[in-house]
Amino acid sequence: MTSFYQSLEKIKMSKNYTNVNNLKVSNELLKFVNEELLKDTAISPEKFWNGFDKTVHELAPKNKELLEKRDYLQKKIDDWHIKNKGKKIDIKTYKEFLIEIGYLIKEGPNFKIETDNVDDEITKIAGPQLVVPIMNARYALNAANARWVSLYDSLYGTDIIKSEEGGSERYDPNRGQEVIKYVREFFDKYIPLNGTSWKNIAGLKIVNKNLIILKDDYEYELKDKNKFIGHRGDTNKPEAVILQNNKLHFEIIINPRAFSAAHDIAGISDVIAESAVSTICDNEDSVAAVDAEDKIVCYKNWLGLMKGNLKVQFEKKGKILERKLNPDRSYISKNGEGLKLHGRSLLLIRNVGHLMTNSSIILKDGCETPEGIMDAFITSAAALHDLKRRKNSRAGSIYIVKPKMHGPEETAFTDLLFTKVEETLGLKKNTCKIGIMDEERRTSTNLKECIRTLKNRVFFINTGFLDRTGDEMHTSMEAGPMIKKGDMKSSKWISAYENNNVDKGLECGFFGKAQIGKGMWAAPDMMNQMMNEKIGHLKAGANCAWVPSPTAASLHALHYHEVDIFNEQKKILKREKAKLDDLLNIPIADRPNWSVDEINSEISNSAQTILGYVVRWIDQGVGCSKVPDINNIGLMEDRATLRISSQHISNWIHHGITTKIQVTEILKEMAKIVDKQNKDDKNYNKMSDDFDKSIAFKTACDLIFKGKIQPSGYTEPLLHLNRIEKKATQN
Repeated sequence: MTSFYQSLEKIKMSKNYTNVNNLKVSNELLKFVNEELLKDTAISPEKFWNGFDKTVHELAPKNKELLEKRDYLQKKIDDWHIKNKGKKIDIKTYKEFLIEIGYLIKEGPNFKIETDNVDDEITKIAGPQLVVPIMNARYALNAANARWVSLYDSLYGTDIIKSEEGGSERYDPNRGQEVIKYVREFFDKYIPLNGTSWKNIAGLKIVNKNLIILKDDYEYELKDKNKFIGHRGDTNKPEAVILQNNKLHFEIIINPRAFSAAHDIAGISDVIAESAVSTICDNEDSVAAVDAEDKIVCYKNWLGLMKGNLKVQFEKKGKILERKLNPDRSYISKNGEGLKLHGRSLLLIRNVGHLMTNSSIILKDGCETPEGIMDAFITSAAALHDLKRRKNSRAGSIYIVKPKMHGPEETAFTDLLFTKVEETLGLKKNTCKIGIMDEERRTSTNLKECIRTLKNRVFFINTGFLDRTGDEMHTSMEAGPMIKKGDMKSSKWISAYENNNVDKGLECGFFGKAQIGKGMWAAPDMMNQMMNEKIGHLKAGANCAWVPSPTAASLHALHYHEVDIFNEQKKILKREKAKLDDLLNIPIADRPNWSVDEINSEISNSAQTILGYVVRWIDQGVGCSKVPDINNIGLMEDRATLRISSQHISNWIHHGITTKIQVTEILKEMAKIVDKQNKDDKNYNKMSDDFDKSIAFKTACDLIFKGKIQPSGYTEPLLHLNRIEKKATQN
């Protein structure tokens, strides 16, 4: 396989570079860094580039060694499974083998993380976490502003409320009344009144620092008076009342003249829920950034968020609208003093992992720069602007989520990298906080030791079912045919994986100091199902969980009023801990006897989602979108979903469950379906017009048929290569 540390000689694209010390830097990136990124900071371009030059030439070889270690371990594991083919795997023998080759590391003594200067949104406030592609400025602003979202709008526009007018643009007063009823019943449960119900209340006022609720000529108070925080407007006729429960807030808007308050005798026009407490601005799985042009779009948007001046104009229903960051929210406290609540989500930045390189900067040996090193320097430099303003992190930290690390050596490398970044940028050591994505098998099985290497930086661990399953299948590719994708969530290793993440986090002192997160709800149109199921993430001990939209954030936020996460974590501390033996249980099918129809159905579902995602990635540079599945249900797809689907089919081909010829025919049939699903997209290029000429179709095929030899089963190398080729044809 071609090294990803070599420039892509296959694609000749005109690039202009300037020599900076031992580097060749793309002119457009150099201009951005020197004239925009570092402007109004204490860091000169000379200091930045000297530090980057020294660091990248010191760390790029180490980065390469870590990737070679991955390949070495994979080869050893493949050989072991081939040697033991047909035998039942004995876990004791298997563990001894993994220890012998250095895959499993002996756990050291107990310790507690020592991360300091961490914001309350990480340590004290449990709530939803949004993930947004940083490449799209409008989406990024929506996510940043999703700290406060209309609960009325979120309920009215989703399938939680059932009515005949559910899909109509015309306002349905009956549906509106159902929304009000839903919210009042929720308040009755979690912000109850003494002696009455929130239903049919006549008004609200503030008397002697207390909230008074009027109903039937009587006055009532909250059962817990501490849940009243403050108000806006006159005490006798407040414009807004702010309530708090489990450290999350509701703002009750009182405007009798508003259309939405027409049938409310209390004049309540809306209830605003504190929703996305934190947001991951993503440079990784949800973007399609393959060169300097793309990376600069990402970096500029992040810089705008850190400076607070990011704006975007767009047209909606014939009107030009502008979106910018919301201000903080102002109130009068119950003591009559000024009160401000943070108006925006706490923003984290996800860098890329250790694998990929980027042609934006060429090293002295002619190789591309490791993209993770470039991300570390540039995204951290952008955050210098916020460290002066303290509008995002009031604690003075930079929050970097680092994905796709394999084991303690790689997490230690990340610690070293950000030490170098801090030295270059003149930052106090451990200003850069690191979130560990527990999404690779070697990290899961060595999680405690991974955390140890970052014990002064770690602010977050998170499980990612899809990437973790993709790595599970690739690591154990030679062990046998994998069970169906739909059966993975009920397999023994998944339960152990999810529990182990929480167990190790709590064991290492995350309680009240760091986030323990759970993965994404992938169906943004299925909010009723989300409300029934995603509360399970809280009961599993997660103090944040991923959602795909501001609407989903406002609804999922209700779960955090229902469940006190920190009480749940105290209970979990006493339970029996997840077992390593279960975590190492490989999900292979024991004597599979699936019918031809079952096999075809499984492959068709995976092939359709692969094609639906890849065609937008390659042809339009869309890294994350709602892709209709084979049943036309919109699911959020990103590289994690692509990884699991492509690895699964690749595994079945390798073990003779299906054939390359059979899969090719299914891919062609599914391509026709995907083409029909995208018929209304004027920018869409049909794959089925000429399969041989469609770069997108070729990419989807390669992801499957070359899946076994892709590093860790990752999709980035093939996606990047073919997107660059597509951009060359478009240019």
